[in-house]
This record gives sequence, structure tokens and C-alpha cells, in this order.
Amino acid sequence: MALTDITRREVEKAIEECDRLGRDTFLKAYGFRRARRYLLLHEGRPYDSKAIIGAAHGHVPGQSPLPARDFSGGAAHAAALLENLGFAVVADLPAPAPSQADLLHRVTHLKVNRSSGHPALYQPITLLWSMGRALRAEPRLLPWVETERALRTLLERHGTRGERPRPDYPVASLHRAGIWTLQDYEGTVPTAHGDAEPLRWFTANQPRGGLAEPLHTLFRHSTATRLAVLDDLLSTYFDDLDPGPLLADVGLTDSATGTEPEEWLMTAAEYERGCRLIEEREAKTDPERVPRTTQAPRRSRAARYLVLRRSRGNCENPHCTGQPADVTDRHLPTLEIDHVLDLALGGRDHPNQMIALCPNCHAIKTRGSTRASLRETLLKVARQRHETYGTDSFPH
Repeated sequence: MALTDITRREVEKAIEECDRLGRDTFLKAYGFRRARRYLLLHEGRPYDSKAIIGAAHGHVPGQSPLPARDFSGGAAHAAALLENLGFAVVADLPAPAPSQADLLHRVTHLKVNRSSGHPALYQPITLLWSMGRALRAEPRLLPWVETERALRTLLERHGTRGERPRPDYPVASLHRAGIWTLQDYEGTVPTAHGDAEPLRWFTANQPRGGLAEPLHTLFRHSTATRLAVLDDLLSTYFDDLDPGPLLADVGLTDSATGTEPEEWLMTAAEYERGCRLIEEREAKTDPERVPRTTQAPRRSRAARYLVLRRSRGNCENPHCTGQPADVTDRHLPTLEIDHVLDLALGGRDHPNQMIALCPNCHAIKTRGSTRASLRETLLKVARQRHETYGTDSFPH
């Protein structure tokens, strides 16, 4: 039979079936993939046009559904048929907003100019500035004149690789990557290529802008995420530089990053996200890379923070003979975050090989006569607490 024998009644039955099964199960049942272009809109909901027609064919008396492999009509054919039956069909729906995970991936995989042999610092400096503003709960969006003034000063002070004081370059690049939001402008935002065009456009339009809202929210409320991204940016773009003055200027020094927990509880989702970002940073590290020229390797702030929160203020040695009752001047436990396996011997800067110890247990682990057996115990404990964090089996 011809597809034109399908009536509106059969299409509505196919739509009901899709609603009952759910989109992915429905597509799998008939062997279709998600529509790349043409979508049927019915009561405000989108449906895959070819799959709906294939399923509708099975609702015609005496006929069977048409699986994808037997569907001879193209997407345009299915769309035309649906429109002839009075259904609304749209092409090229706007892409859904990127998820937080996708946005974080874009931040940690920036496309920057490396023509000088080193990564340009335009975008990293801009992101560090915006992270500091999020931490301080400052407004997400700023008029262009304020953004330009702040970034121009930072680029003049810290653009040590020949960066020019041109805020339009990083903002245009971050906007193109979906990381930066711009509002109140006309036309199309230019790329960060060339000299006159981006400067002319930003000067003429004066857009308001700032970090994409999901990122601003994460950097404001998730210390683990903020520290993991900070670690990634510093290790990727400032490996041979001293970022201290820049971090002081943007308000991201260790004393200002919110690493001291107001309460010990942390969601399993935040712990997992922090660990995932740490692992992505590990995967990006080239083992053949030339050794650092700085005096000491940068340890992961995020990993230390996650272990401290995981400990909930208690020594994680199960055989601890007595945690000191004293606290620091900031009223925090006198805990030390230790790598059970030394980094120099192949250990990881990761919570599953790190542990929170009181000073006494740390001394025993470092130079006590029972240190060998204690290290074996601590490594098992670190892995167990890492794997079960956020579950009912996690020891409180």
C-alpha cells in the first residue's frame, strides 16, 4: 500500500504510542534514530516524523508497521505527508541548551591561540575573573564598559605572553563556545579574528554580558567544581608562570576561595562531579611533558577539598588512638590531607589515594615503625570511602 493511505487517525494512534512508551523506547521498537531535521509538533510536543509515519502504517487495518530499514520515504516525504494531514512540522528546531556538564567540558577544553608556542591567556584570564565574581555573588551580567575596563586592566598586568589589552577577543571567543552570554545587541557577534571588526562591533553595540548562567551558578555554589576548574586552568595555561598575582587580583587566592566548609555535608553529586573533573585533568596530562620549571608541583586544590569534606572533620585512620581536641585558629580540625602513595613514586593526586589524618597518625604514616602496614590499611580505607561516598554504607 502507499503511505498516502495513512490518515490522521493512524498518526494520532502512533503519537499516543510514543507518549506511552517514551521517545527512546518508541524509536528503538521501530528501529529509528532521532530526527535530524523534521519534527512533528503536536500539542506543543515534538515527535520524530519518520518514526511516527512508520508506526502509523501499522495502525492501518491489515498492515504492519514500517521499521526504519523498510521505510522507503525520506524525511521530507514524511514531513509532507504529515503537513497534508493538517499536522505542524518544523525544521531545524533550536538546539537544546547545553547541560552543566557540557559547559564545564567546554571550559576545560578551550580552543586558544598557540601560534607563539604557548597557549594565549586571553580566555583563561577572563574565566578566572568571572569565577572570582561568581564566588563573591556579584551580578552575572555587566555592561560592556565595565567588562572592558576590568579585563583591559587584567590583560595589561598579566598578559605575559604578548596578549594585547583587547577584551573583545576573549569575550567573542567564549561567546562562540557557548560559555559567555551576550545581550542587548544587533546583528551577529563577530569572531575573534582580525583587528578592526570585533573592536568596532563591541564599541558600537555595547552588549551586556557574562558567564552562561549554569556556569555562574556552579562557580557560586559548588566549591568542588570551582576548585577543579581552577586547577585545570592553572595547570593547562600557567604551568610555567606564577599565577599568584593574577589570582590575588581576581579574588581567587587560597584564603578567598571558600575552601573552609561551613558544614561538613556534601552531596554525592558534587563529590562525583569534582572527581570527574579531576580525572579529566589527569587524562589531559602528557606523561612525556617537559618537567615543570616551577619550584614545586601544584597539588590539586579540588582533591584536597573533597577529601577534607569527605572526612567530616574526623581522622580517617580507623585505628586512630585519639584525635586531638584542639582546633586551628579558624576553628577547624587539625587535619592534614596526605597522599597515601607518594606522587613521586607514581601515586595519584586523586581522592581515592588521599586521606585525612590527624597530626599523630600522619607522623606514624610518615616515619613510624608500623608505617608500611598502616599505609596498606589507609590505601584500602581511602578507596573504600571514595567508592561509597554518598551511599548508605558510607561510615558517618
